[in-house]
Parts: sequence; structure tokens; C-alpha cells
Amino acid sequence: MVFRFGYTSLVMCSIDQRPGWLLGKTYALVSIALCSNLRRRNMASPKRKIARGVALSDGGFVPLDWSGLSITEMENNAESLFEQMDSRRTTRHFSTKDVPRKLIELAILTGSTAPSGAHLQPWTFVAVKNSELKEKMRIAAEVEEEKTYSERMPEAWQEVLGPLGTDAVKEHMTDAPWLVVLFRQTKRIRSNGEVGPTYYSTESCGIAAGMFIHAIHNMGLVTLTHTPSPMGFLREILQRPAHEHAMLVMPVGYPADDAMVPDLSRKSLDDIAVFIE
Repeated sequence: MVFRFGYTSLVMCSIDQRPGWLLGKTYALVSIALCSNLRRRNMASPKRKIARGVALSDGGFVPLDWSGLSITEMENNAESLFEQMDSRRTTRHFSTKDVPRKLIELAILTGSTAPSGAHLQPWTFVAVKNSELKEKMRIAAEVEEEKTYSERMPEAWQEVLGPLGTDAVKEHMTDAPWLVVLFRQTKRIRSNGEVGPTYYSTESCGIAAGMFIHAIHNMGLVTLTHTPSPMGFLREILQRPAHEHAMLVMPVGYPADDAMVPDLSRKSLDDIAVFIE
């Protein structure tokens, strides 16, 4: 299938069920098509480029709202953000102190600014404050976690969890004033009323979760990424539709006065990055 945007042709095909070798060829063909059209665009006359800009404006595009910063300003902003996020820690020890709903709403809205496949925004954040419902979720989670720790968990997994001090007891699910469950949507309603798929929903929701966590830390609260396995019970308890799949449980609140965290260090830049210049 070929879609044309201005003077660029983009080859699209359904690749969800293609084997790996065909997926690689598909990406290669898309890259070749884009590069070929890019060369033609670079050789286009100024008039043609101007015409393309007008066409984009007329077709539902708006000018990018962007303000440039000096290198010094960018470095200062980048260092400030890194220092802020480097102080972020995950804790399992929460205070029961109340958190206004407005803060949770703003964190969800921030998470929802994440880029997503085809801008479908395939996520649902379910924020739970009701004590009875949180207790029900905790009981169901601990049943599954007990099975995981005693029966399902392989030795290699136990090895890396040992230093973190995790177990099947999940008091954070009832101590934290809010439990935010992120559901990943695998289907959508198309404009013609038919049911269609979403695209890259796992990647999209992962980015949204990260931005949600950033928002929580930025406002001075703490959270935890809890992944009880399996998580099907959450859809039932929270009465979500069949096409929504629980991805993360994130308790949100203030840290307890006696909150503790593992004595850990993060990998260095050399361990996590490769620069090719």
C-alpha cells in the first residue's frame, strides 16, 4: 500500500504477523523509498518546496510552536533536568497522607503528551482512591504474587530481585492514597464504525508511563512501577473492556517517614551509550 504526503511516498504494509526476516526487508524498502524521494525533494525548485508548504498548511497541519535557546541555556536546562531525575528513587514505603486529585490529573495529562503510534494514544489511566477497591486489588495481586514467588519465578529472576528486597506482600497498594493502573489499548473504533488495531501500543504506553513518572517526581511525590503477573484480574476488578490490557500499577503518594530504598548506583554513560561521529 502506498500513501503520498506532499512529494514523499511512504510504503506501508501490515507487518504485525510477518517473520523477522520479512520485517527487516520491509524496513529496508521503506528506507529506500524515503531516501529516494528525499533526493528528489532536495533537487526540487524553490517554487515546488513553497507549494508543498502551502499544501501541508491546507491539509490539517499548523506551524511548529518552537523557540530556540542558546547552547548555554540548553546545557543548563539539560543539567538541571538530569540532576532532578537522578535524584528520583522508587520506594515501596508510602505515607497514607492524602494527595489532591488535581495533581493526579495533571500527571496523567503530562503522560498523555507522549508520542504514540499514528497518534492513537492507546492508553487508559485508571486512578483509584477508593479504599475498598484498593484492598480488593491488593488481595488479588498478593494471591498471584505468592504463586509467582513460590512457584513461577525462575532462579535467574530471584537472583536479581534479591538485593531489592521484594516479596509477595504489597502494602503499598493500600498505603498509597492513589493507585494508577495503566491499561494498553490494542483495538480502536475506526471512523467507519469498524473495529481496527492500534499500532506500537506497547512502545507508546511505555513512553507515556515514563512521562507520568517524571511528572510525579517533578511535583515532589513518589511512585513505584508494580507489575503483578499475571494482571488479568485488574481488568475484571476495574471493569475495563476486553481490548484493554493492564500494563503497570503505579501507587502514588508521599514517602513514609521511615521509607527506605536499596543502596544502588546507576550505570555510567560509557555503559549505556555508543556515540558514532
